[in-house]
Amino acid sequence: MTSSPRILIAGGGTAGWMTAAYLARVFGQGAGAPRITLIESPDIGTVGVGEGSIPTIRTTLQTLGIDEAEFLRDCSATFKQGIRFDDWEVEGTSYSHPFEAPYFTDGAGLLPYWLLQDPATRPPFAEAVTLQKRVADAGRAPKRAHEGGYFGGRMNYAYHFDAGRFGNLLARYACLYGVTHLAGRISEVETGTDGIAAVISPEHGRIEADFYIDCTGFAALLIGKALGSPFHSVRDVLLTDTALAIQLPYADPQEAIPSYTISTAHESGWTWDIGLDSRRGVGYVYSSAHSSDERAREVLRTYLRRYAGDNAASLEPRLIRFDPGYRKAQWVRNCCAIGLSAGFYEPLEATGIMMIEVAIGLLVDCFPFTGPADASAALFNERMCQRYEKTAEFLKLHYCISRRPEAFWRDNADPATIPENLRALLDMWTYRPPSRFDTLTDIDIFAASSYQYILYGMNYPTDLRAQAPIHSRTEAADKIFARIRAFTDGAIRDLPSHRDLITQIYAHGFAPPPALKRTDPFLTVSR
Repeated sequence: MTSSPRILIAGGGTAGWMTAAYLARVFGQGAGAPRITLIESPDIGTVGVGEGSIPTIRTTLQTLGIDEAEFLRDCSATFKQGIRFDDWEVEGTSYSHPFEAPYFTDGAGLLPYWLLQDPATRPPFAEAVTLQKRVADAGRAPKRAHEGGYFGGRMNYAYHFDAGRFGNLLARYACLYGVTHLAGRISEVETGTDGIAAVISPEHGRIEADFYIDCTGFAALLIGKALGSPFHSVRDVLLTDTALAIQLPYADPQEAIPSYTISTAHESGWTWDIGLDSRRGVGYVYSSAHSSDERAREVLRTYLRRYAGDNAASLEPRLIRFDPGYRKAQWVRNCCAIGLSAGFYEPLEATGIMMIEVAIGLLVDCFPFTGPADASAALFNERMCQRYEKTAEFLKLHYCISRRPEAFWRDNADPATIPENLRALLDMWTYRPPSRFDTLTDIDIFAASSYQYILYGMNYPTDLRAQAPIHSRTEAADKIFARIRAFTDGAIRDLPSHRDLITQIYAHGFAPPPALKRTDPFLTVSR
């Protein structure tokens, strides 16, 4: 590459602008730093299902130098403390996957003691081992107004946000950090011995670069159409392939805002329900092999009636088709795909933005300023494929242990649709719970505790009776369970409602702790 490599990012949206802002922020604008250009068509909107995130987004926003209050206001954002799953095990059941890890003390966890309790009388797993489930159920925020502004707080959290407005915020920061923005279409892609030679734009002519990043979404203009990197479908594992999405204003502007995504299972898929400050983002993800589009619309309308009444019949959602899967070669010669052009799974567990964050971080570490790119590309492709494979297993777990009777759910429980590694783990988890040795750091996005929340939220039958003698500290464990309940009671009393905290931040930002002055360096947000 040249001493100051030229990077062209094709496509905007969350993937393109997050990539642009991150690279510009990390690589800087000094001598020898890459010159980054982003070209996007003003006629292409966002997919609109990526309105949730996981806690890693806070680190990304900090790296980008974005103030938390500014992000919340500009993106109509709210706090997310996890996901509530309704009707997934069977109709009428509910469980939570909070972001807080289970309480851990004295070198041992509480899970074995919870498993050895009477299933008929013990509290739900997430409630027994964390404060967060009851805090979120009570409509409380994850922190108080003076505990933030720099992404801190009492509890682990992420956000819900307007994807379009988030893209605009990222674009503003990317341009502030020196990214050149071109509004225009890509009509042709030229290839050569090094991969992509140039892109042709009717508005800007021929554009050359040393390295290209494909953020053109499902179109995959560079990595797919130009370079021919094949797409690997996992439709045999993850059966959903269609989504209906709609935005619904609140009937009451002061309506309580849930601080978790509400995921509700239905006959052929599930609905997401995300609360922003002035509207809900709602959608139905389903399998076209198990439901017609018209039947899916009726399922979604039935769900929406709880909010829109009879007006739900007139609401027309947007239809989105997708093939769940990923490209095994996401970096080919001088082109790397990030976002939908690299792969896409259903929005369960907010894996879309998470994969963008992972890919950007890996690209920064592997970026070939000098020397051949082959080794970097091979490592990038191997690591990203491993992440996609493990994420597919984690998503499949939500489906395959369900006891719902419909054909869609029976097919998901069919061993032929369950990856071999997950089948082996499920067999082991019949006799012992998931541990940290079942997940691999830097490959598994979700820790062992996330698997525990899903398994035991859905009453997976792990039988620990043979191990009961080695878990003899029952009295000490009971005291810790009681302490968690007491801490939770205190948190519910002390924390503001989610709606009240959002209103406070939108109007006034974060108030500093009473013991600190505004000149305290720890309250200064980097710009």
